[in-house]
Amino acid sequence: MSKAVITVPAYFNDGQRAATKAAGELAGLEVVRIINEPTAAALAYGLDKLQDKARVAVYDLGGGTFDLTILEMEGGVFQVLATHGDTQLGGDDVDRMIFEKLTAGAGEIAAGVEWKFMEEAEKAKRALSDAEDYAVRIPFYDGSRSIEQTLTRAELDVMTKGWIARTLKCCRQALLDSGLEAADLDAVVLVGGSTRMPAVRSAVADFFQKEVDVTQHPDEAIALGATIQAGVMSGAMRKMVLLDVTPLSLGIETFGGLMNVIIPRNTTIPCKAGEMFTNAADGQESMAVRVLQGEREMARDNWELGKFEVEMEKLPKGQARVGVQFKIDADGILEVLARDTKTGKDTVVNIASSAVDVDDAAVEEMVGQSVEYAFEDMSERIFTEARMKAEELIPAVEMILAQGMVEEDERGEIEEALVGVKKAVSDGAANPLKAAVQRLDKATEAAAARLVERAMEAALEKELGI
Repeated sequence: MSKAVITVPAYFNDGQRAATKAAGELAGLEVVRIINEPTAAALAYGLDKLQDKARVAVYDLGGGTFDLTILEMEGGVFQVLATHGDTQLGGDDVDRMIFEKLTAGAGEIAAGVEWKFMEEAEKAKRALSDAEDYAVRIPFYDGSRSIEQTLTRAELDVMTKGWIARTLKCCRQALLDSGLEAADLDAVVLVGGSTRMPAVRSAVADFFQKEVDVTQHPDEAIALGATIQAGVMSGAMRKMVLLDVTPLSLGIETFGGLMNVIIPRNTTIPCKAGEMFTNAADGQESMAVRVLQGEREMARDNWELGKFEVEMEKLPKGQARVGVQFKIDADGILEVLARDTKTGKDTVVNIASSAVDVDDAAVEEMVGQSVEYAFEDMSERIFTEARMKAEELIPAVEMILAQGMVEEDERGEIEEALVGVKKAVSDGAANPLKAAVQRLDKATEAAAARLVERAMEAALEKELGI
């Protein structure tokens, strides 16, 4: 065996995917593909349905992570429409809940015997998927004390109600991202060991308003999907196309500390996209490209994946051009290219391993905060963009006023609008500043048009030698 298809949680970031691939290579394997675990489960589900068009939600609740992925399958093409999840949510949480219940009246539990309670807690969780009650017995767990309790499925259902609700919150977000309603789905496939719990199956069925599909083996579906993908790539199986998505947005920091998204989250991969950027100051010799991953409006609130400098020709503000292109391969690994359009010089940076040390919990926190602070973030973005516009306008307007370049019937309105912009900047409120800048823009339209016309006339006269 020399080649491998490896599955990873859908919310693994760029660095984590790269580290997984590197680990496979260190083990002596050629990693030919990395695919998301829910996507692999969908491959297993769709093997006997390739002639049908179907939209399927894969609810993957394992021991430590949760993912909900919505895919469309037709004629052998598997396209991920949306994915959402929680990297700190799984069956281990239920073990901990049961542990806390068992130890609630047991006094202090020595660290060396905690494993006995955790082991019995997991046994109870598993047993209550089939039985209505389970007798927990831990004799002489500290040499003298014993415990015997009966835990019922009804008690477990009460304990896990909030835990299950967290998974449904992710389901709701994935539906919103995909633009679909629950009624648009043809099937809801459950995989992962924790989906054996009756309370989970019942809650998911109620949420999606349809009977859940449990035909896939909870523990084997993902491995089967990876096997199918390996068979396709080796030519042993008929052709299927797998179109995955990137779970978090990728972009760069722009002037003012803003996050400029180049590849939005849930973009089908492999993919590439780019934008053109200009110099922010006269005579600027280089531009710092700070690569970011996340969902927040301000650069400081996202993850920095890497940073590098791109040399550029010294030109007046706004005249130098640097093209930045992001390319994500089929394994979800990122390559960044920056090009000075004047010199044609390219800077290519592979930053795939720079996010390895980001804790998994930070992924879910990033997505949660993007929702929680959506209004505050957008307000700060609006204010920042308006402030930058104001900082350009104010000196230009003051200059034309000082040099008498405005008509007398315009002066009063322009001066009043200028005062309004300065006050709005000082007050720090987003919408009033945006409105004030728009008012000043409108007030100076006629003067700006005259200045442009005079400049064009002067240039023509110079060209004609008049």
